[in-house]
Formats: sequence, C-alpha cells, structure tokens
Amino acid sequence: MLAQEKLADNSDLFELAGKKYSSRLLVGSGLYKNFRQTVSAIESSGAEIITVAVRRVNLSSPGENLQDYLSPKKYTYLPNSAGCYTAEEAVRVLRLAREAGGWKLVKLEVIGDKKTLYPDTEETLKAANILVKEGFDVMAYTTDDPITAKKLEDIGCSAVMPLGAPIGSGLGIQNPVNIRLIVEQAKIPVLIDAGVGTASDATIAMELGCDAVLLNSAIAKAENPIMMAAAMKLAVESGRLSYHAGRMAKKPYGSASSPDNGRIGQES
Repeated sequence: MLAQEKLADNSDLFELAGKKYSSRLLVGSGLYKNFRQTVSAIESSGAEIITVAVRRVNLSSPGENLQDYLSPKKYTYLPNSAGCYTAEEAVRVLRLAREAGGWKLVKLEVIGDKKTLYPDTEETLKAANILVKEGFDVMAYTTDDPITAKKLEDIGCSAVMPLGAPIGSGLGIQNPVNIRLIVEQAKIPVLIDAGVGTASDATIAMELGCDAVLLNSAIAKAENPIMMAAAMKLAVESGRLSYHAGRMAKKPYGSASSPDNGRIGQES
C-alpha cells in the first residue's frame, strides 16, 4: 500500500496504551502568555495529547485552570513529573495526578542535573518499576541510550521517550544514530522528547522512524507560536510520509537523473 494511502485510510494511526490517535504530535501546555494563546497553538498543532506539569499547573482546584479551556473530553491529558529529582518525588506527583483526575497515562520525568536537565536514568528506572506495578501506563523520558531504553521497555513502560537534545535547548537531534538504534530494537512506541527547535527537527525525528514527537518550547517560544504549531503539524506528517516512502540510497558520487542512451547528437 502506498504511504499516502496508508495515511488516508487511517491504517497508520498512532496507537498508545491501547488507544489510537490521528496526530503523531504531542504538545505541552506551558510557557504561553495566557490560556487563550495555549488553546490557539494547540488547535493549530492538531495535537490530541497534551502534556501537563502536575507540580506547576492548576489541574482541578477552584479558580481558573487548564480544563476550563481544553476539555479532557476532547484531549488526552498527559500529566508529567517535570521538576522532580528523585524516583520517590516523581511517583508521589504522578499518584496525585491519578487521584486528582483519574489519569492513568503519565509521562515519567526524573531530572538528574539542574543545569543540563538531563534525566537521571537510575532514578527513572526505579520510578518506572514502581509505577508500572501500580497499573500506570508509563511514558518514560530518558537519555538517547539504547540500553536504558530497552530496560524501560522490559519493565513494562508503554512508550520510551529519548531526548533529542537537552530540554528547551532547541538544538535538534544531536545523536541520530542512537535514536535509530532505539527505534530498531523497540516493540513499544518511541517518541522524541526535548531538543526540537524547529519544524525540520520534527521531520528528521519522524524520518528516523520515531512514532511521534513531543515538544513544547519550540512552539511556545517561537516568535509566532500559532504559526509554528501549524508548521510542526505539517513537519510531523511530512516526516512520517517520507519514512513510509523510503528514501533513496546515499552515494559518495553523482548520478545523472536522465539516461545516457539516446542523447541528442549521440552517435549510433
């Protein structure tokens, strides 16, 4: 089946924790000027899954909150443990999210260093093990190390989310070889999380075979967030289509696009 046909007949939907989605772009809800800009950007992105930092966002208490603008009936909320530095802290935060809104699908994030915001893989593995045993569907943010990614899958995580570059850096995918290795070995969804700075970065992630892309800063910190959100939507779709199409082989030398035989002026 042609790549475009696969997308058209919904046979290439993104499946996560038993649910299927049309969009392979997941977006964050932070860093925007206000809730109205958040809504406009998310609508422009076409995303169906929204990440929410439990420690930083008012999810369910009285007063103005995100759910007043983005209904959980329309969007899948993905609570995350952003800002946590130990397994114990991350587990506690995500338990609170489940109690507050009944959310079972969560993004696990345990930071190991305040300057680089690189994940602490040891604490991440520890927290993942606890959460999976408690029935959570865990999407684990991690380094671009294939060994750690495999360990997270073996624990029972629903998805593994290697970084492309440090959170909020906008540097793009720094180690495409490792990302491809993670994709090739994984039997669960692989999502690039962190480091995407512009649309071409999202396309590259999809062309490497990633199942989806999660980002926030690249849209929220753009000069025109609404426009960038639309660009990211198209970039993810383009990258997925390109991945299915299969790129031409790379060569160290030139190759003419037209045949040599039958050229004008060529002797017979």
